[in-house]
Amino acid sequence: MAAQTTFNEKDLPKSLRMILMGPPGSGKGTQGPKISEKFCICHLATGDMLRTAIASGSELGKEAKKIMDAGGLVSDDIMVNMIRENLETNRQCKNGFVLDGFPRTIVQAEKLDSMLEARKEKIDHAVEMVIDDDLLVARVVGRLIHPASGRSYHKVFNPPRVPMTDDITGELLVHRSDDNEETLKKRLDTYHKQTAPIAQYYANKGLLRKVDAAQKPDAVWQTLLAIFAGAYA
Repeated sequence: MAAQTTFNEKDLPKSLRMILMGPPGSGKGTQGPKISEKFCICHLATGDMLRTAIASGSELGKEAKKIMDAGGLVSDDIMVNMIRENLETNRQCKNGFVLDGFPRTIVQAEKLDSMLEARKEKIDHAVEMVIDDDLLVARVVGRLIHPASGRSYHKVFNPPRVPMTDDITGELLVHRSDDNEETLKKRLDTYHKQTAPIAQYYANKGLLRKVDAAQKPDAVWQTLLAIFAGAYA
């Protein structure tokens, strides 16, 4: 991982199109919404996009629901089309986006690049949140989620101001049933196998930056801003 240098706010870009990678519990749920708010861009998380599309009753949503109800995996083309649909219809995507949970394969990355190229756009940064698996287990077992926004907290490391309550909306936080040690270790194994080639794909393009996600959230945030300002060497 590179060393952070000082940067000036004026060096931050006016628009931003990026991939945010990281294992469960690495802080994507904390940093993704902050990036979205800071740059007035949309935060496109794979699971959220699917749930929104299905709830909306759109043609893509109906197609995805049919596949998922049959126990299948939503195709790469459907996912890329969902991203494109968001870019075309979501006003917040005008300044860019932070993609969370996609791409997961080289083929998906290539399809995403092709779609963006057709729009005369490209990925500016691919950021990988790097953290030791053992620390992740400790983090995730105590994780709390605000379902509506995806904001995440932790009972020990990042507690909400009021127990089990979202700081912004005051709505109830939940502990996801799959946030347990056994399930997490399986998810981590899958993540590492999937992400290694994706990280290399973006490294070959000169877009990959790795961030020490074991730092406190504020330190991670400053590192991300330094990356976006071009001051991370």
